[in-house]
Amino acid sequence: MGVTSPLRRIGVFGGAFDPPHNMHVALAQSALQQLQLDALYVFPTGHAWHKSRTLSPSVHRLAMAQLAFADIAGVRVDPREILRDGPTYTIDTLHELRAEHAQAQLFLLMGEDQARRLPTWHGWEEIVQTAIISVASRADPTSASSPFMPEFLPPERFQALHLPPLALSATDIRNRAATSQGIAHLVPEGVARYIDQHHLYRIDR
Repeated sequence: MGVTSPLRRIGVFGGAFDPPHNMHVALAQSALQQLQLDALYVFPTGHAWHKSRTLSPSVHRLAMAQLAFADIAGVRVDPREILRDGPTYTIDTLHELRAEHAQAQLFLLMGEDQARRLPTWHGWEEIVQTAIISVASRADPTSASSPFMPEFLPPERFQALHLPPLALSATDIRNRAATSQGIAHLVPEGVARYIDQHHLYRIDR
């Protein structure tokens, strides 16, 4: 009798990455280790139907994501959502990955804010059946708030991820860049250099 190979474990991490910052990198590293992933796919968003603001051009967001995750073994920055016509729906990406990796267990990474809004996502119930929802929370021992426990998710479809207590916001980073404040301590070195070289987020560009 042959030995059954264990299921490959594949992480799925989508976002605008406008810009990618140190918390994104910390999440990727934590997921690879805590979920024992064989691979982590990073998907910069294409047409973000759920965002009220216009994203930076996809060519820049893709380039910054490639720079941000370049040194993390096991991470692949995938451009398919940017190349896809029409709105970007996570369920479509999961379907494509399932077709490509039929014997893999998929883990969909997200923050607590995204997880709370998950029931508003297109095809969210199918998302839950297709991937385990891996929710990242900051390990802040001084916080009085309770850990995020989603009542709408079956326990077997939920996995908590623990992150260092970093408080970073892409909105704040864009605002700092717009007013020529330093961001080198908030984003990977290559991303900071790219933002400066291409004058991204500058009000006077």
